[in-house]
Amino acid sequence: MAEPVEAVRPGPRAWGLLIATEAKLVLRDTAGIVVPLGLPVLLMVMNGLGSDGAGIPELGGLPAFDAVVVPMTMAMVLAMTGVVNMPSFLATYRRTGVLRRLSVTPAHPWMVLAAQVVVGVAQSLIGIGLALVVARLGFGLAAPRSPLGAVAAFALVVVAMYALGMLVAAVSPTPNSAVAIGLVGFFAIFATGGGFGGRQHLPEGLAAVGAHLPFGAGMDVLTACWTGVVPDAGQLIALAVSAALSGIAAAALFRWT
Repeated sequence: MAEPVEAVRPGPRAWGLLIATEAKLVLRDTAGIVVPLGLPVLLMVMNGLGSDGAGIPELGGLPAFDAVVVPMTMAMVLAMTGVVNMPSFLATYRRTGVLRRLSVTPAHPWMVLAAQVVVGVAQSLIGIGLALVVARLGFGLAAPRSPLGAVAAFALVVVAMYALGMLVAAVSPTPNSAVAIGLVGFFAIFATGGGFGGRQHLPEGLAAVGAHLPFGAGMDVLTACWTGVVPDAGQLIALAVSAALSGIAAAALFRWT
């Protein structure tokens, strides 16, 4: 009787090649890299030039630029790349049969999803990093008073946004629908989270919901870390629950063909 053939599993080199290939494909989409690389720098410059640098007591004595604009920009970039950009690539792969063809190779289609997340997060980190350097050198941005908390909060926001993006990719039958659903989702969490102005201008119930959706909660916990106060536990739990529910729903609904 023939010996069973052990399945060949992709190793680190295969993962590296896949991630490098995904990065090249993303870089070819000029419009897609403007958001993570250009938008945060532009927002820093525009808001920095309009800031008077005056400290606000309610924000721990920090200017609004440091305590509000910077966290909002970070959450915005993660939302755009995770909820809008990434799902469009995955929907394109499904539509063109890439995921189906991968299913008969040692490289499971989930590898492409993971590589897209890695590339998307890397773009966001580079863009946000450049923006923070510009804000620091050009406008005297203060470091977060709770640096470890800021790193942990940022990681939690990343997971929540990209889990939501996976859900968008799971329910989008075409690339165009992925962009449309992603944009609707982005503007929903952005508007209710205070992206177009303080949530105090929204109806009380809507403001309360927006404060616990990924954008509003993410912006608030990052602001808390920048000002050195303890983030709201309810918002931290909301981010974790959002990430878990979106991830579970995406895994259950995702179609490979």
